[in-house]
Amino acid sequence: MTEENKKKPNPIDIHVGSRVRLRRNMLGMSQEKLGENLGITFQQIQKYEKGTNRVGASRLQAIASILSVPVAFFFEDAPGQEPVGNRGFAEDASMAFAVEFCGSPEGLQLNRAFVKIADVKVRRRIIDLVKSLSAEGAE
Repeated sequence: MTEENKKKPNPIDIHVGSRVRLRRNMLGMSQEKLGENLGITFQQIQKYEKGTNRVGASRLQAIASILSVPVAFFFEDAPGQEPVGNRGFAEDASMAFAVEFCGSPEGLQLNRAFVKIADVKVRRRIIDLVKSLSAEGAE
C-alpha cells in the first residue's frame, strides 16, 4: 500500500480519541487499566486515542461509564460542530484553557499532587503562592 493510499484518520475519530486520553489522564488511569476494564489490550486503547481505530457506539458508552462522563463529553468542541446551548461539560473560553492545562504533562502532575494534599489550609497556601508568582498576583 502506498503512502497516498493509506487512509487518514477521520478528524472526529482523532478528537474523540484525544478526549478519551484527556479524561483518562485526568483520572490518573493507565491505558492498560482502561483496557482491562473494557476487556481489550492497551494497544487498542492507543489506537483509539490516536484516532487510527474508530470507537464503536457500545464501546464508547462503556468508556464513558468507566471514565464517569457522559458520551457527549467526547464530542465537545469537535471539528465542524456548531455550539449548542446546553452542553453539559462544554467549556467557555476560560474553561477551555483549564481543560487544555489539565491535559498538559505539567497540569496533570500538579493536579495529581495537589489532590493528595489532605490539609485544606496547605492547599490554600499553595494557591496563594501560585497566585503571588503569577501575573494575576502582581495585579
